[in-house]
Amino acid sequence: MTSMKDLKKQWAKNPAFKADYDAMEEEFALAGALIDARSKAHMTQEQVAIAMGTTQAVVARLEGGGSIPSTRTLKRFAEATGTRLRISFEQPTEQPSRPS
Repeated sequence: MTSMKDLKKQWAKNPAFKADYDAMEEEFALAGALIDARSKAHMTQEQVAIAMGTTQAVVARLEGGGSIPSTRTLKRFAEATGTRLRISFEQPTEQPSRPS
């Protein structure tokens, strides 16, 4: 059986896949951060949902990375997991050249 890691390497050779995957980097990073916060809090999705006043399905969608949640929702998630929401802006690793 082929692993997901091997499939990703194979698909990454396709320029269209790579471009689409790279375009979703922020969504993947956000999903990973949510899962990490919940995991470090030793909580299930259901427990986070109860603390947020929502459903487990909502938490699953947040962690799925299919949408960009509001800052209000992210703050509620942070409070539920005993963490603090921090948002930052970073320079891209490859700076596009600007006209003079």
